[in-house]
Amino acid sequence: MATIDVINQKGEVVGQYDLNDSIFGIEPHKDAIYEAVKMQNASKRQGTAAVKRRSDVSGGGRKPYRQKGTGRARQGSIRAAQYRGGGIVFGPNPRDYSYKINKKVRRLALKSALSSKVQDSELAVMNAVVIEEPKTKEFAAILEAINAPAKTLFVLGTDEVAENIVLAGRNIATLSMMDSRGINVYDLLNANKVVLTEAAVKEIEEALA
Repeated sequence: MATIDVINQKGEVVGQYDLNDSIFGIEPHKDAIYEAVKMQNASKRQGTAAVKRRSDVSGGGRKPYRQKGTGRARQGSIRAAQYRGGGIVFGPNPRDYSYKINKKVRRLALKSALSSKVQDSELAVMNAVVIEEPKTKEFAAILEAINAPAKTLFVLGTDEVAENIVLAGRNIATLSMMDSRGINVYDLLNANKVVLTEAAVKEIEEALA
């Protein structure tokens, strides 16, 4: 098992934690990561792009000219696709872009993302996050003490999420926060540093073991 230092809110090393190698020590699977990120991005798409097709365009209730005798091509409506102001052929219509990938692939992608953070020294384990008052400066002091770069992700245990912590951190633009149930490949990879509490690590290991 890989061992990682456990720090406190002041950035001081207060212990060691043995990470589960089957979760935090595997060779990252790039294809699984790609599929997971692609799925997440697809689910974020609004899918509201729309055009008017021939049946949606108003007007053109009669033939623009008679069928025969004009020497021109026969036409049934001035709202056909070849006319200006006519319906659009094969244009986008509202749709749901979301889809799912296999559970095993999702789990492999999560393990790969966590392992890549460990390999790149972009993962830290904190004993706990405790904030007495819901003040932004308290959370900012924690980030400064641990040398957190821009785009730092804090992952807390499900029982550690408290109103004071949420209120203190929500005004920091470069900070993201979630509990262990919400971890996902995109947010892990998008963060320059991931800080897990010990409780969060245990919950992740239980879920992915």
